[in-house]
Amino acid sequence: MKKKLVSLVMAAAMAASVAALPAFAGETEAAVDPSQDSGEIYMFIASPEYADAINTLIDDYKKVAPNVTINYETTQNDYPTLLKAKINSGDVPDIFSSTSGKEIDTYLEYSLDLSDQPLMKTIDPGVASAMASAKEGGGMYGIAIKGNYFGMIYNEDVLKDAGVDKVPETTEELKAACDKIKSAGYTPFTTGFMEWWVYKHVAQHFVDAAAKAAGISAADLVASIQKGEKSIKDYPIACDNFFDFIDYVVKNGDDKPLETDLAGEEQAFASGKVAFMLGQGAWVEADLKKINPDLKIGFAGYPVDDKAEDAQVISGSDQALRINKDSKNLQAVLNFINWWYTSDEGQAWFTDVAGVVPPVKSDKASDFVIIEQGKKLADEKGSGELAIVDSTDSFHQVFGEAMQSYIAGTTSKEDTIKTIDEQCAAIDGPNAQ
Repeated sequence: MKKKLVSLVMAAAMAASVAALPAFAGETEAAVDPSQDSGEIYMFIASPEYADAINTLIDDYKKVAPNVTINYETTQNDYPTLLKAKINSGDVPDIFSSTSGKEIDTYLEYSLDLSDQPLMKTIDPGVASAMASAKEGGGMYGIAIKGNYFGMIYNEDVLKDAGVDKVPETTEELKAACDKIKSAGYTPFTTGFMEWWVYKHVAQHFVDAAAKAAGISAADLVASIQKGEKSIKDYPIACDNFFDFIDYVVKNGDDKPLETDLAGEEQAFASGKVAFMLGQGAWVEADLKKINPDLKIGFAGYPVDDKAEDAQVISGSDQALRINKDSKNLQAVLNFINWWYTSDEGQAWFTDVAGVVPPVKSDKASDFVIIEQGKKLADEKGSGELAIVDSTDSFHQVFGEAMQSYIAGTTSKEDTIKTIDEQCAAIDGPNAQ
């Protein structure tokens, strides 16, 4: 798979006036004026879709701490593998990322407990709970680059031109809509199936509906497979409906789905010739608008079964940024993240630059359609559970690669299900190494 890599190394010496700084009361170490900080911070995180926004954040912080150099590196496809290699070699980044939820404890021994940091006064309580350790004593071991909404993005003009008067909420409505879309000369889907992480974003909607049908939580459904007590086959919506959906979108989507990465998916959707974009959320809206400023975007839950009420968007914070507890420049790192979460400039970055759901307490409206429609849909129909945080990204990567093999025709549905069951237990189960 093609690796996306963006690196930024900023010069250390730069004369600048220092902005007003928030008071960092309550830190474990004595508070230090960031303008007096010096040295380097190594930031190695996933989510290359935010590279431009992070670069802007670093530029803004340079005005506050001119003698701090933030070396920023990002990748997506092989991030879990690369991070583990760095940790095993003793090169733990000062700031690194993982998923929230279950994976918080995976990297616990390398992470600083942020419970006593000033940012705790501004972080959204729901986000903070996703960053908490499940082990005795708890602790808050991450911050979020974003809150989020997950769902299906659609082109309003394409649906209108094709005579689709209602955004589909059931699988039958989706097929009927796609028939009209094809008849009007448009492509129903673009998928981004070259990216392993796209599959987890889509699958969680089917897991939520399957859990609801079984009368359990999504977390309990996932745990039953991790423990080896159940197979994904025991949950028809998460298994059969999901595989049927994948088959359908491959048949009615990109010419070469396994060669379509995030950038290709964005280009395809922004062309105005595709109706639905899969596996993405608010983070792509700015890129889409740069490509096509006239694009009219809509946002909806995935049709996963024959019940309209199950077509829900999902909200929550799925990514955690972790602080290396043994960082050689720990105070500078803490000053940076506290500035990010507590200063006016840092907080404004979430909505004004990154275009994400703020992980801090905020009543500020967003200019991004996906965020505002996500809020509206969550209010009207409720929000699904953020099921992806119940598994680690080590499993999600294997899951995505298994689905890619299935799409390529090199493995059968039965063999793919077997791989998912076995790897779910082997990687995230109680006896995982």
